[in-house]
Order: sequence, then structure tokens, then C-alpha cells
Amino acid sequence: MPENVATLEWIAVATLDDFWEGEVTDVQVGDELILLVHLNGGDIRAYQGHCPHQKTALADGELEGNVLTCAAHSWQFNLSTGEGVNPRSCQLYRYQVKVQDGTIFVGIGTGEDGENPWRVCNPQNS
Repeated sequence: MPENVATLEWIAVATLDDFWEGEVTDVQVGDELILLVHLNGGDIRAYQGHCPHQKTALADGELEGNVLTCAAHSWQFNLSTGEGVNPRSCQLYRYQVKVQDGTIFVGIGTGEDGENPWRVCNPQNS
């Protein structure tokens, strides 16, 4: 989590009943598009919703195992970790997630100035 996060606001984004293992979807939280991932085995992850390359919605990509391939130009990300597979120089920003009573919540951080501290990564040599 970025150091300049002052607070987390927990936003309900989905339920486990509506979001099956092995699925990805995007959810809009305020101005943020968030990629929600239900990994095989039950873990839930949330990442920035746009590909860092050309801002394509990552939920439009193809999921094979835990690797998501962006629909635009085939950038790939390991959705267990957010790490770039191709290119390796990029990492998706990860949001905190919690599940309570079957509801999935994403923690949206705001800085002391009220701005969201998450930035889109811009890998060199892309």
C-alpha cells in the first residue's frame, strides 16, 4: 500500500454468490475502474482495472489459469500477484480486499489531501 494513504474506505462491490471462482470482472468505484478476480481456490484480488499500456479494460482480456492477457496488445499479468508476465517490468496496483458475510469489499485509499494515491505504472521500454 502506498505510504501516503491516510485512510481506507471499504466499498461493497460484489457478493460471493454472484462471482464464481475463476472469474474476472470490472467494477466502478467512484472514478476508479477496478479489476476484481476470484482465483481458483477461493482467494479474491482487486487490481487497477486498466492495462498500464493503453488503458484497455483488463476484464475484457482472456484468463488462462492465473494469467490474464490484455485484449488490446497481449500484455500479460499474473493475477495471483499482479506481477507482469509480459512485460516483466510492470506490476498492477493491488487494492485491499475483505469478505464479510458473503459480501466482497474493496479498500479505497485516500491521501491526506483527499486524492487517491494510486498511480498507473508506466514501464520503461514499453
